[in-house]
Amino acid sequence: MASNLLKIHPSDNVIVALRDLPTGAEAEWNGVSYQLPYGVSSKHKFVTEDIETGGAIIMYGVLVGRAKQPIKRGEPITTFNLKHDSQDYSTANRQPYLYTQPDVSRWEGRTFKGYHRADGRVGTYNYWLVLPLVFCENRNVLIMKDAFERELGYAQTDMYRGQVAEFLKAYQSGDMSKMQNLGGFSEPTREQQTKNRPFPNVDGIKFLTHEGGCGGTRTDANTLCALFAAYAVHPNVAGITVLSLGCQNSELQTLEDEIKKRDPNFNKPFYAFEHQKGTEYSLVSGAIKSTFLGLTEMNKQEREDAPLSKLNVGLKCGGSDGFSGISANPVLGHLSDIIVGLGGQTLLAEFPELNGVEQELLNRCVTEEKAAKFEKLMREYAGKAEAVGSAFAFNPSPGNIKDGLITDAIKSAGAAKKGGNAYISDVLNYTERATVPGLALVCTPGNDVEATTGQTAAGANIILFTTGLGTPTGNPICPVAKVATNTILANRMPDVIDFDCGPVVDGSQSLEENADHLLEYVIKVASGELTKAQQLGQDDFIPWKRGVSL
Repeated sequence: MASNLLKIHPSDNVIVALRDLPTGAEAEWNGVSYQLPYGVSSKHKFVTEDIETGGAIIMYGVLVGRAKQPIKRGEPITTFNLKHDSQDYSTANRQPYLYTQPDVSRWEGRTFKGYHRADGRVGTYNYWLVLPLVFCENRNVLIMKDAFERELGYAQTDMYRGQVAEFLKAYQSGDMSKMQNLGGFSEPTREQQTKNRPFPNVDGIKFLTHEGGCGGTRTDANTLCALFAAYAVHPNVAGITVLSLGCQNSELQTLEDEIKKRDPNFNKPFYAFEHQKGTEYSLVSGAIKSTFLGLTEMNKQEREDAPLSKLNVGLKCGGSDGFSGISANPVLGHLSDIIVGLGGQTLLAEFPELNGVEQELLNRCVTEEKAAKFEKLMREYAGKAEAVGSAFAFNPSPGNIKDGLITDAIKSAGAAKKGGNAYISDVLNYTERATVPGLALVCTPGNDVEATTGQTAAGANIILFTTGLGTPTGNPICPVAKVATNTILANRMPDVIDFDCGPVVDGSQSLEENADHLLEYVIKVASGELTKAQQLGQDDFIPWKRGVSL
């Protein structure tokens, strides 16, 4: 990609600018020259032929929009001259799909160090989980969080509190110039953040809060219980403490039933406390005692070697840009194909961002049944969105559009590249657990946190999150590694970005080479190296109420 241009698919009638191209420039691709009547910003596209009103725009080899007005050869596509459109799809129109697995021999025999669970899965981290069945208990969960994290060394650094203290001291001295000149605060080291932890094999105690469980619909309450059950059986969780008021729709029995559905032999420590059986003090004190005793047992567990087939990698994108579908997403796709080839699992979520590539995904499903399930979930989701006037076409954010993703179909075609080329072995509804090896489609919104929350519920023990604009998103129990589409972003936000796919854009590395480096990094994270989101304590958790969310 050392060129200034890129034509992604032979049938495309647009070319991507990899660098800013000025007005009047002559751009050349494969021996063909294009005179540019207007400037084309990096990550944006210009057409290779005259397009009449209603004419199709093809990118990634698929329909991504239609011209709202004539577009002359060499002109860029914009929100003014292009509208969203995508190919229709049907299980009945499935075509044969042939896939050749990449050579994975160099990765065979490689291991990571994880926590082996009784159900055969392997955790990349060892967390205790504390959760409320209803929002009334959020305060008590947060009281427990403050007590445990401060005393056991898991609290975030007090560096900002220290800064406020210094400013206060300067203000109280009456010397405002001194306050203005304060600065030069240093970030804490990793050693400073983790020193004096009495439980070295406990990676953390994670405290979830939410706004549900009471009122609303019974469907939402049951879905919340199913989500919590999925987290309880997750391989990164060693034990669970539950706080319940006792009168809410999200009943303890429902949670226990959902856990048994996912793991009939569930044997992790599970402590439940009901507020209406006594005082707040007795509730919180009892929960603290049981949780602490659980931690003492949990700390006896140690990391052991595990094959890469025990990895379950969530494939996510957010804050996408025009390079996402060119660098980082295809890199994830190649890594996904390797993990699948090794017998592991990968999860492609965000159904609103599969709009326009549904037929290809239907073709890749291993059975007619899986294809039919995917089509049903997609049509139901799209129908609900359209019913409230918020179709998939409205999915691209202002940041997406500014950086070259003009229509949802363009965004989706690039987003789908995270799923590589492997056969699709399963299709999972929200809160369903991945139980078979291979690539699975997981029904979630595109919303960053709703999607990562859902991927974790499906069993991801690491999530790779591509971004062109930057986002700090994390998850309480699953490490989320941020993968930059471009080096400028990686250099601008080093405290957020974990890995750089920019070398693919500048031509210094191939997709395959970059994916190999990324997989080496995944092995380190799976063995305990913290991602930037984990270091920042970015424990984002938003349950999806199954309403319309893009």
